[in-house]
Amino acid sequence: MRYIIFGESHGAGIGVVLEGVPAGLPLDMEFVEQQMRRRAPGRAAFATPRKEADQVTLLSGVWEGKTTGAPLCAVIYNTDTRSKDYSRLKQCPRPSHADFTGNVRYAGYNDYRGGGHFSGRLTAPLVFAGGVAQMLLRQKGIFVGAHIHEIGGVKDDAPLPDQWESALFAPVQEKDFPVFSDLQGEKMQEVILKAKTEQDSVGGVIAAGIFGLPAGYGGPDLRETAEGILARQMFAVPAVKGIEFGAGFGFASLRGSQANDPFYYDEKGNVRTRTNHSGGINGGITNGMPIVFRVAIRPTPSIGKPQETVNFETKTTEMLEIVGRHDPCIVPRAVPVIEAAAALAVCSILEQTQAPVTWEGVEI
Repeated sequence: MRYIIFGESHGAGIGVVLEGVPAGLPLDMEFVEQQMRRRAPGRAAFATPRKEADQVTLLSGVWEGKTTGAPLCAVIYNTDTRSKDYSRLKQCPRPSHADFTGNVRYAGYNDYRGGGHFSGRLTAPLVFAGGVAQMLLRQKGIFVGAHIHEIGGVKDDAPLPDQWESALFAPVQEKDFPVFSDLQGEKMQEVILKAKTEQDSVGGVIAAGIFGLPAGYGGPDLRETAEGILARQMFAVPAVKGIEFGAGFGFASLRGSQANDPFYYDEKGNVRTRTNHSGGINGGITNGMPIVFRVAIRPTPSIGKPQETVNFETKTTEMLEIVGRHDPCIVPRAVPVIEAAAALAVCSILEQTQAPVTWEGVEI
């Protein structure tokens, strides 16, 4: 599937056009609405108070509840904008936000209100697109799940990735604060609220798993490596600043004897590995184990503390105090976004890779 996201944070609406969706796919709108609620703002003290229903309106590509094969277009109308909060940002860009780079890239014609097209608000149509992708993957027995791994140094008490299976994530997806350990989740929320009272923000890490993707998908070519496709999709999510697969940067402190994943045959005769340090990928190709990866989410750049910036008009340095409604931590609401992005990436991996060669009956 190919998609393009349109709209701005304070425009009339935001949306997505999906091409390549096969005809006849039943659209489970109840599932879509559940995913949209998980990402929606204004639902907790640790999220932005902006109130948006995030109601999806389908404009094309569906008839009588099923996709037609034509481009699928969905729009989400904006209903709670306060553009005046951003009036000063036309001259004074927020540090570490895309206000400056967007101004340079588009010669000052960019919509700066609420971050415009660079806003995290644009992840709402991404979640819809990812929801459609997850419906397709269900038919192939592929499941994507994620949880909050860490916020502000507090880590979730989760099973080791070597023990992950899809059933572990179903109850996590039902939670308002998607962690395995509710006790650790409460500590994370305390960290978020402390940052909020100090007019600051905090970042974290989201861990995700892809289950049921067979061995043999992807390739060594730069255009088709499984890690490359996943990483490219992750970096389309605002605030993602890093990604690692399996043991990731932990490999730097391991020996080969510790890092390698020994092979064995399971009770069904399938080749599996005893551990999953490689995160389900070898040589850019899936090995049949769950694909395990983590993404780093930066602290929200929009904070109330005074910060140094420049003034485009006066060509001077000024102090900026940002007003408006912002998340003190974007991590909880980003979990369904990462799941959506991963599902879209898996669809790309399946589409860009020819079916793996099968060696049934052949000794290798």
